[in-house]
Amino acid sequence: MPRTTRSKATADSQDAKSSSSSSSKTKSSSGTIYTLAPQVESPPNIFILPKSATPQSRIVTLQNPRYAKPTRYLVCPDSGFFYEFTKIAAPQQNSPRSWLIDSAKLQDGTTTAAITPAQTTKDSELYVATQIDPLFLVLPALAADKKQKQRMFLSSDDHFDAVSEQDSDGKRKNHLLEVLQWPQARNLLEKRMAAVCDTVEAGDETMFRLNESKLVEELVSKAKRMSEGGLPKSLEDKFVAKALEAPIVGIRTTAVIRSDTTSSTESTSTESQEETTTTTSSLSEATTAVATPTAEVIPSLLPTPEILSLQRLRVSLTFLTSSYLPPSLSTYLRSSLSSPSSSSVDFSPLDSYLAQLAKLRQEAVASRSHGDFSRKRIAGDEEEAFERAEKRRKKEEEEKTKKAGVSRGVKELAKVNTRGMMKLTSFFQKKT
Repeated sequence: MPRTTRSKATADSQDAKSSSSSSSKTKSSSGTIYTLAPQVESPPNIFILPKSATPQSRIVTLQNPRYAKPTRYLVCPDSGFFYEFTKIAAPQQNSPRSWLIDSAKLQDGTTTAAITPAQTTKDSELYVATQIDPLFLVLPALAADKKQKQRMFLSSDDHFDAVSEQDSDGKRKNHLLEVLQWPQARNLLEKRMAAVCDTVEAGDETMFRLNESKLVEELVSKAKRMSEGGLPKSLEDKFVAKALEAPIVGIRTTAVIRSDTTSSTESTSTESQEETTTTTSSLSEATTAVATPTAEVIPSLLPTPEILSLQRLRVSLTFLTSSYLPPSLSTYLRSSLSSPSSSSVDFSPLDSYLAQLAKLRQEAVASRSHGDFSRKRIAGDEEEAFERAEKRRKKEEEEKTKKAGVSRGVKELAKVNTRGMMKLTSFFQKKT
């Protein structure tokens, strides 16, 4: 019997050892399943491309018309359209975000091959491709000789060579010459150049010379198309509504009488075996009048629909000239747009309204009494509130930086309930 007991204990111990070894193997195997892959030096980017862009479209480097720096663009060789990339990033004050990218597969007949594996990107940046007028890409070359009294007629290849600059070692900074090998892209560029240039035929070749008046009309037509359907809400609130807002003269309070009518029906019925049921009803109406005060803001000046449309048009023109034109050409065109003689749009009603608005704002500021301590107190409170918010923001940033350097073990120890426990320093004190 003792031998049997010892043999059973030995078997039990062996089973326990085997189960522990199998569990350790499972843990080790599960640990290998969730091992993170090494970080890639150049992670993939997320692009949203238009449906009109064919698979033959390529991302090329061209000169930025505003800053004269190499910039990435998307060009479709089939349609000849040019697209620019707009970067959309998450706000910094929000929590960190990332993209989960599923694996992409290429189906070729019966075989399926994986192009990219499933992965996670660290940044939540997004690039949206929107169509751009290729005219802006060649405008720096067309306006290069602006300082000369009279421009010269040049061929399209001469203008393209001026845009396709070269480094000191002979390497080109952009891929414009490669893009020009696509017939659709070259035809679209020359067509857009003819819209703002004077052209002459020299044999089998067309010569181009920039015409500032045609360029102004082209920009005005673009700005009208932008402002016809209304500007985006952020631009509408900041550059239209707020820019044309006049000082408040007063607040008019009116009482609106609201009447509530209640009806009550009283019914009495008597029922008998031989007689039918008779019902009598009486209707009584009670009307209660409630006066509700409403406040109406009275501005000193209201913009007309014409003023609003002119302001939207000016905002659109400012956006175009400050985003897609060279600085020298942008300054020249702004002065041309402000003069009624060189532009088809007359901004004089808007200018007179803005002058009157500036005068009203100055009068409103001058009418404030210097002895109004309540306004001074309000201004002081606003400054104090701003300082407190700034200190709170700095304190939160410092706490975030401190927490970022703390290990996971220290964080877990900080959550332990130490109530009733003696501190470590109490063991090193002298006994009394």
